Amino acid sequence: MKKAIYYMLISAVCFTAMNIILKSLDHFSGPQLVLFRALGSLFFTIPFLWYHKIPVFGIQKGLLIARGFAGVTSMGLFFVSISYLPVGSAVSLRYISPIFATVFAVFLLKEKVKPIQWLFFVIAFIGVLLAKGFNPQIEGLGLVLVLLSSVFSGIVYVIINKIGHRDHPVVIVNYFMCISVLVGGTLAIFNWQTPKDFEWLILLSLGFFGYFGQLFMTKAFQSQATNKVVALKYVEVVITLVAGVLLFGDSYPWLSLVGIALILLGLVLNIWFGKRKAVYKKR
Repeated sequence: MKKAIYYMLISAVCFTAMNIILKSLDHFSGPQLVLFRALGSLFFTIPFLWYHKIPVFGIQKGLLIARGFAGVTSMGLFFVSISYLPVGSAVSLRYISPIFATVFAVFLLKEKVKPIQWLFFVIAFIGVLLAKGFNPQIEGLGLVLVLLSSVFSGIVYVIINKIGHRDHPVVIVNYFMCISVLVGGTLAIFNWQTPKDFEWLILLSLGFFGYFGQLFMTKAFQSQATNKVVALKYVEVVITLVAGVLLFGDSYPWLSLVGIALILLGLVLNIWFGKRKAVYKKR
């Protein structure tokens, strides 16, 4: 239990660091940020696959490629949205992706959803309306971009569910990063800005924090204490909100904060209820 808590908190800190760095680098184009985010992670994924002699190209190539393109679209839209939104709002709004994942799973994977889970989604959606309606810093374009990012993130969840355990998780991530390099690198050509001095290192650190954030979150979820630590995943939102206020001068009307709290409440309840159902089924 203690290890799971430590892993989840380390993950939250890593993702928060990545979010803050993204906000500080918003003078770079979205594709260029995607490119460096991917390059930084490939530094870890490729050696891992070679060392453990895991086939780099995987088994389900079609699904792996689809996951890569859906992932890079979601990531690119999120990176661009940060230029238009307070960083804390962008992170919290992107977390509604499980709503879209559930909708897609119902229609594409024929999964069943209990009525109470839809109630939790309504709570989260009301939170989105409050967060947008009472925060003048949330621009319409930024909101559209981050919601579209959540839609594609939901598609990613469904594809990963379809991939299952036939392909190694690092193979899935490696495909994602390789496709991100291709897409981000190609689009970055049209609006390239040469990094200066330490900006090269800071850009590559996006991949470092992103990779280890994902790694420690996976380790936490692999523990037997998943139900007890899953809510800590959203510590990232709280830390990012505070960092946004202190570092970038973001401000949040109290009703907007209530909206963000409702988003997190709805999502945590849905995850908790879903895990609880899985436990009862095993019994």
